[in-house]
Amino acid sequence: MTPLHLSHYTQVSCVGDGLAALRRALRSGTGGLAPCRFDGTALPTWIGEVAGLDRAPLPAAFADYDCRNNRLALRGLQADGFDAAVNDAIARHGPRRIGLILGTSTSGILETEIAFRHRDADGALPAGFNYRGAHTTSSLAAFVRAWFGLEGPAVVVSTACSSSAKVFAAAARMIHAGLIDAAVVGGVDSLCLTTLHGFASLELTAPEPCRPYDAARQGISVGEAAAFALLERPPATPDADAVLLLGCGESSDAYHMSSPHPEGLGARMAMEAALADAGLTPAAVDYINLHGTATLNNDAAEGRAVGALFDNRVPCSSTKGLTGHTLGAAGALEAVVCAVALSDGLLPGSANTRQLDPNLRLDYLLASRDAPVKCAMNNSFGFGGSNCSLVFGKRA
Repeated sequence: MTPLHLSHYTQVSCVGDGLAALRRALRSGTGGLAPCRFDGTALPTWIGEVAGLDRAPLPAAFADYDCRNNRLALRGLQADGFDAAVNDAIARHGPRRIGLILGTSTSGILETEIAFRHRDADGALPAGFNYRGAHTTSSLAAFVRAWFGLEGPAVVVSTACSSSAKVFAAAARMIHAGLIDAAVVGGVDSLCLTTLHGFASLELTAPEPCRPYDAARQGISVGEAAAFALLERPPATPDADAVLLLGCGESSDAYHMSSPHPEGLGARMAMEAALADAGLTPAAVDYINLHGTATLNNDAAEGRAVGALFDNRVPCSSTKGLTGHTLGAAGALEAVVCAVALSDGLLPGSANTRQLDPNLRLDYLLASRDAPVKCAMNNSFGFGGSNCSLVFGKRA
């Protein structure tokens, strides 16, 4: 594919708001996971909660969209001046020539959970409950579109944990087809009881901060995040530090509803497709941000696929020990991690991982270190075998 420029990007997660907070967490190895006390629930697990969302309703003009997910989206849009960058793009291209492609998994389910607690004697939901504006996955794009006054295509991708990685591929197709000139891409997923109890019922949550790829890993730490990027055609002569989207690879192996193929077949297909799309060989990759959820099956399957394709020579890590698994926002959040790795010359370490699983032959980073990074891959794999790998790089 013809490379696209990430002209602006940002994030909000449990490590803090903006790139400065993310950089501090990546370099220090100190994340934001804490024992679960969300919405009065004391599950025996740790989570990555973004503070302050309960106290920050949307402005009155956007009340129909008010929910935790859209509040988190607004926090993300306002971090690092991202909203100003989008408005500048609108001024350059016009509101009809900017696409909006966002990923989410749980969206505003929490609002429905709260509404069900307040049903009347006949079981009716509260009169003020707006299912379309606050709960549905389309609510996210509808809110962001209204916030900026955009008039171009608006799409929500909801493919579990690959959702906000796939938005990069969808946006690239739209730009290259000439449908739009730029795209706001990203992902937002927020905590809710359905997610927390659901993963607990599957026995996938860890009783401690998650330890990706560790020999003693016990499961995930659920998190929440908003992450965004502005994709545009690169200038004729990009800056040396410009971060570019070089390739996208997608696969759907449909091996099992909630377990990956044991040898990571779908993961390998996505990685191979991304490299082919970028016109690169495995030897060109300097760093891989692994999906690395810290479950037994995911890390084993992904580790085998990465080891087989890259011959265990590429430094890799999962950064979910810092942020938790942010589900539908994970792809975009970890794309931003890759962008920081490229711009800063940083190989991010794996927080909380103490001893690499001896069954996995990988060049796995237990701690961050400075090193030149010219090409980085980001893996995102979802339930049902929905897989996406992205390749980012700097100007050759």
